[in-house]
Amino acid sequence: MQNADGVVLLFTPEVVVPLLLSLRVAGLAVLFVFLAGVPVARLMAGRDFPGKDVVEAILALPLVLPPTVVGFGLLFLFGKHGLLGRLLEKLWGVSVIFNWWGAVIASTVVAFPLLYQTVRASFQAVDKNIENAARTLGASEWRVFQTVSLPLAWPGLVAGIVMAFARALGEFGATLMVAGNIPGRTQTVPLAIYAATESGDNRTALVLVVLMTLLSFIVIFWVNRWSKHRLKRWTLDDEMFNNTPIPGCSTYTNDRCSNQPKRQKDRDRSNEHFCTE
Repeated sequence: MQNADGVVLLFTPEVVVPLLLSLRVAGLAVLFVFLAGVPVARLMAGRDFPGKDVVEAILALPLVLPPTVVGFGLLFLFGKHGLLGRLLEKLWGVSVIFNWWGAVIASTVVAFPLLYQTVRASFQAVDKNIENAARTLGASEWRVFQTVSLPLAWPGLVAGIVMAFARALGEFGATLMVAGNIPGRTQTVPLAIYAATESGDNRTALVLVVLMTLLSFIVIFWVNRWSKHRLKRWTLDDEMFNNTPIPGCSTYTNDRCSNQPKRQKDRDRSNEHFCTE
């Protein structure tokens, strides 16, 4: 696609600047979502406490609320007269309103539920017996989380990160209310598409739409391919594990050997369920 001057629209500031800003905003938002979402998901997946359902509903609210409602809430908190806004102004003399950091905050809030819900479900799916076995061997809670829970929940974590990134990249309503639509400063790709359409610059809008569509497609395609690859790998690993002979057993069928007791006196009771030399 070329404009009247023969310059490729793909490399014009109207396209490059919003794209780079969107990638920076989405990257930082995913980082903050990861740092906050993983510990919260781990806590909510492993413990029950009074009011847990209320907390879970609050954490999922940005997923169902209209973006304008989320944006108004952020304005209420981070505005000039807001609690957090006054605190930031007093401590560091900064304001996130009509600043690209406001776009980061808005994207973080709307993307948080996607990562949180996915990661929490992954932690809940982890076999508690494996975690308890690690604890009986003397592993601390951090050690159990680092070496057992996190690796087993890693596929869900990756999926949550990718979905959160895609959601942060496409954020529009809350960003518009908190950061505004200032070209070169707070104008992300969705805002640039809106502005180009309003001004009649359909060529620039079309280029941005194509870029966002391609990027979203690549993200979804990669997640699907990665998930299938991991599922195939786990299936092969399970088959190899199930076909691995147990020492002292004359068969490769582990179902019979899995019931083998530790004590010798139990071994002598019956040979029906145990392995023979």
